[in-house]
Amino acid sequence: MGRMYNPPHPGEMLREDILPALGLILTEAANQLGVTRVALSRVLNARAAVSPQMALRLEAWLGKERGCDARLWLGQQTACDVWQASLKFKKTPMRVHPAPLLAA
Repeated sequence: MGRMYNPPHPGEMLREDILPALGLILTEAANQLGVTRVALSRVLNARAAVSPQMALRLEAWLGKERGCDARLWLGQQTACDVWQASLKFKKTPMRVHPAPLLAA
């Protein structure tokens, strides 16, 4: 398996790429998404995860026809979450016993 890397939080792409490309500030983007400024700020600054509801809002806002799919946002969030969890398990290893093989 290849070397793992730290995948970016999806809020980083929103903050650094999408909002500037659209010429929007936080307040305008939050209004268009129908969320509070605080809720969007927490996602943009990686203090909150992209929830399924937020992913669907992003899909509706940016347009599925332009390649914005809720599942892509959730996949990026999951990759980030798994990376963070793996770092915790490096510090405190899991105590997991492999399941027995099933009899044929």
